[in-house]
Amino acid sequence: MGINPINSLFGAFSRDLGIDLGTANTLVHVRGKGIVISEPSVVAMDVKTKRVHAVGAEAKAMVGKTPANIVAVRPLKDGVIAEFDVVEKMLAYFIKKAHVYSPVRLMDPRPRVVVGVPSGVTEVERRAARDATLNAKAREAYVVEEPMAAAIGAGLPVEEPIGSMIVDIGGGTTEVAVISLGGIVINHSIRTAGDEIDEAIMQFARREYNLLIGERMAERAKIAAGSAYPLEEEIKVVLRGRDLLTGLPKAVEVSSVEIREGIAGPVNAIIQEVRLALEETPPELVADIMEHGITLAGGGSLLHGLDKRIAAETKMPVHIAEDPLSCVARGAGKMVENFENKVYQDILTRSQNQRRARL
Repeated sequence: MGINPINSLFGAFSRDLGIDLGTANTLVHVRGKGIVISEPSVVAMDVKTKRVHAVGAEAKAMVGKTPANIVAVRPLKDGVIAEFDVVEKMLAYFIKKAHVYSPVRLMDPRPRVVVGVPSGVTEVERRAARDATLNAKAREAYVVEEPMAAAIGAGLPVEEPIGSMIVDIGGGTTEVAVISLGGIVINHSIRTAGDEIDEAIMQFARREYNLLIGERMAERAKIAAGSAYPLEEEIKVVLRGRDLLTGLPKAVEVSSVEIREGIAGPVNAIIQEVRLALEETPPELVADIMEHGITLAGGGSLLHGLDKRIAAETKMPVHIAEDPLSCVARGAGKMVENFENKVYQDILTRSQNQRRARL
C-alpha cells in the first residue's frame, strides 16, 4: 500500500478522506483537518430529470415541503447502497465540499478514500461501495468494516493481543465484533438498529392510540423518552400526528414506560446478538472483555439506559465511547492520517480480500 508515483500529482491537489457512509448520516474526516462534514444521508432530486437539487442537511429540510416532481430520498438502506447513482452523486458532493477550502484550485480533487461498510455485506455490496466512491472521483478507494473502524475511532487497542468488544449501533445495522491482533475474531451484523426503533415507535402510536406519526416525530420521541432500562425519573413526551379514525390532527402524551415497551422488540434483538457473540468468543478473549468491558458506539448507543441493560444482561462492564456518533469516521480518519502504518495496511488489505481498488 505504498504511494503510487503515477498518482503523486493528484495527491498534491487533494486531501485523503475517511468516510462513514451511514444509513442516517454521512461523516467525512479530512486528513489534517479532522471531521469537517456531518450531514444526513439524504438527496433531494427531480424524479423526471434526475437533477440533484440538494444534498445533506439542506435536502432533509425539504422533506414534505417540495413540489411533486422533487423527492427527498435516502439512498442507503440497512447500511448498504440501495440507489447506486444517487449515492455516487451524494459522495461526489461531499468529496467536493470537503475540499472547498483547499488552497489549490487548479483541478478537481482526486483523494484516496477509506469508506466504512457494514461487516455483513456481500461482496457485491462491498464492490458497489468501492465503485461508487471511485465514480465520485476518488483516485483510490478502500473499504473497511465498520466495527473495526469504530474500534479504532474509540481508541481500543485493536493491534494488541487483547480481546476488545465493540457494539456499533447505527441507523440501519448493528455490528457486534470481538477484535484482537488487528483482526475481527467474532463478528455479528444484523439489520436491526435505530431505524427499526423509530419504526417500532410509529407502530406503537398506531396500535395504541390510532395515531399516524412520521419518521421525524418518532425519532424525536426516541431521543427524548426512548429507553432500554427503567429511568431514575420516568418522563413524558407528546406525539403529534393524524388521527386514523377522524383524519384530523391529534396530539397525545405518552410516558417513557410506554415507549420502552413499544421498542422492546428491536432492543431485545440487539441485546440477544451481543449475548450470541459472547457465547462464541474464545475463553481467553472473554476474560479480556470481562476486565476491560464492552464498548458501545454509534447513535443507537445513546438510547437511555442501553448500557445499563446490556451490563445487566451480560454481567459485563459496559462503556459508551467518547462521541459515539463519530467513531467510524474517526477510525477511518486515523487510517488516512497513517496510510503507511503497517497495522492499518494489513487491516485494509484484509478488507479488500487481497485486492486494491483503483482507477
